[in-house]
Amino acid sequence: MNLILTTLLLLGGVLALVALVRFFLSPLRTVMKLLLNTALGFLGLLLLQRFGGYIGLSLGVNLVNAAVIGALGLPGLGLLLMLKWMFQV
Repeated sequence: MNLILTTLLLLGGVLALVALVRFFLSPLRTVMKLLLNTALGFLGLLLLQRFGGYIGLSLGVNLVNAAVIGALGLPGLGLLLMLKWMFQV
């Protein structure tokens, strides 16, 4: 009786662990993808700051701009450039 109960508890624990890992793996992938895209957006901002002066484009290099570009991609860059153009003093 003790062996059967121990085996069932062990099997239940393993199944619960597998369920928890699968439950938390999907949001973790989403967060990691967003962090990677933000880092790439930051790199894009650095490149724009370096070479954008030749064509008259510039944006501030900060975490908010990098996150917008990371989340929205190229349309996010266009959005930031249009917002800067619209509210330029």
